[in-house]
Amino acid sequence: MAKSIYDEEYQKLIEALKAARKSAGLTQQALADRLQRPQSFVAKVEGCERRLDVVEFLHLCRAIGADPAAIFDTL
Repeated sequence: MAKSIYDEEYQKLIEALKAARKSAGLTQQALADRLQRPQSFVAKVEGCERRLDVVEFLHLCRAIGADPAAIFDTL
């Protein structure tokens, strides 16, 4: 089994989060500011260099204003 950051479904999940961020009109920096994290955190997540856990996923969805269930439905 491949590491989850290389899994096709994980990459689709990250692409859905990235699309939701862009649809919300947020830059990586603006999202990072809402999360009180450095911009590099968002860049590493979106670049699949860093794996998200479930709680971080929920925090990202809330900061973007996206419904977590809708993001999962894209898979």
